[in-house]
Amino acid sequence: MLNTTPALEFKSSTFFAPILILYTNDLAAIEQTLHEKINLAPEFFKDSPLIIDLRELNKQNQDLDFTQIIQLLRRVSFFPVGIRGGNENQNKQARALFIPIDTVREQGSSIIIGEPQKPEAVQQPAAQLETVAVKEPSVRPVPIPPVAATATLVTQPIRSGQRIYAAGDLIILSQVSAGAEIMAEGNIHVYNTLRGRALAGVHGNTAARIFCFDLQAELISIAGDYKTSEDLNKQTYNHPVQIYLQNHALIIKEIA
Repeated sequence: MLNTTPALEFKSSTFFAPILILYTNDLAAIEQTLHEKINLAPEFFKDSPLIIDLRELNKQNQDLDFTQIIQLLRRVSFFPVGIRGGNENQNKQARALFIPIDTVREQGSSIIIGEPQKPEAVQQPAAQLETVAVKEPSVRPVPIPPVAATATLVTQPIRSGQRIYAAGDLIILSQVSAGAEIMAEGNIHVYNTLRGRALAGVHGNTAARIFCFDLQAELISIAGDYKTSEDLNKQTYNHPVQIYLQNHALIIKEIA
């Protein structure tokens, strides 16, 4: 009897990986800045894949010890999965370390994690973290039936480790567990308990909102501005709330 089960298959899914934009080759300054960024949202950046962007560094003609920067990033629990904007020598070093060269998405859209940086006539930071949508062939996506062109409906619980992405609004009728991540370019509606991480307006839509019946999230974000569980008022537990942006600050308001 022939075995018709395939040995393997490829699946395509969308997830968000931070981009590390380097402005200096000073490893001590980079490490210090990384720790400051990570301390703002440790669970968000923990064991995260990372793409290294060298365009700003190369504009200043600064050389970089690529082996040392990779070792530094792995030491603080990042996993470099790509390099972009590198010169010929940097790309050669990346290949020697089995780091892929990311050239396809250099013109793609991205969102900033944290306070957006405004151009000023001051010294650039050592490093800046932002996120970009990339493809991961090894993660099986959770099937989500579309409701309409601008909304996606999920009726089953979102379990720990699962990641959901919606091109428009995302509507979830069950609970979102701790360790799960839900993302939408539009609004997020959770008609149950919201744990895990919720990111609305991921392409910079500052008018996006998050609605939920019970806010117990590890992280909430709208258009890149975020709060972690340490910043959330526990008085909102077991109450329906809405979350929106006002002057780059997240406002959590109980729905009467």
